[in-house]
Amino acid sequence: MDQPSPDARDISRLLFEQLADLEEGTAAFQYARNTLVEAHMHLVRYAARRYRTLRNGQFEDVLQVGTIGLIKAIERFELAREVEFPAFALPYISGEIKRLFRDTTWSVQVPRRLKELRSAVEAGHEDLAARLDRSPTRAELARHLGLPREEVAEAEIAANGYNAGSLDAPLRNDSDSGGPAPAWSDILRDEDGRLEHVEDLHALASLLASLDDRRRTVLELRYGQELTQAQIGARLGISQMHVSRILRSTLAELRAGMLC
Repeated sequence: MDQPSPDARDISRLLFEQLADLEEGTAAFQYARNTLVEAHMHLVRYAARRYRTLRNGQFEDVLQVGTIGLIKAIERFELAREVEFPAFALPYISGEIKRLFRDTTWSVQVPRRLKELRSAVEAGHEDLAARLDRSPTRAELARHLGLPREEVAEAEIAANGYNAGSLDAPLRNDSDSGGPAPAWSDILRDEDGRLEHVEDLHALASLLASLDDRRRTVLELRYGQELTQAQIGARLGISQMHVSRILRSTLAELRAGMLC
């Protein structure tokens, strides 16, 4: 994945600072958010690379839902977290992509014949796509596999529900990069931080208990219910900017307490 230049990171930081102080829904807010989306579309393309051989417009669907994940990450990212935005955004992007395939999973048991046919057609499609440097037509795929077009069509329908690849599959095919390509599982690794940071969680619990009711409520609405700052302001009867200030000061206080 291409790394943003120092200048690009500085520009993104400035845009995130502006976004935190702007009223959601205004033209200025939309402009800052859209600029951040355009600047980080490479993250969506990176997360979607393993699906690039999809056909019938499915890859475009992957890019669209990945962009939704990017927008969610932008709206929920806060500089006070002191984490690089790409590391924060990729789980949102990949989560939306995985949800796309989860929502299209078959809800009935698929016959073994159809499973085997689907696997053969998927393998043939990848092989032929690599040779042609494009997605093959159904007729080309049928000739390549020596199957009737009707059976290929049946397998393509099954592929709508069984399109996921191996998490251990490499993310790129280039051999000139010098060294093994990273696997998808390297990016989507889900580590249980609770097991590694039990003491930190206990310390954080006592710090949270020392907060006043309003600040605890704001944290619960933001990170527990994942409401936007504007939604929190509407619920509490305060401005979005006030919510932003509460969050910044509270997170800074909690961080300082954790470092003591």
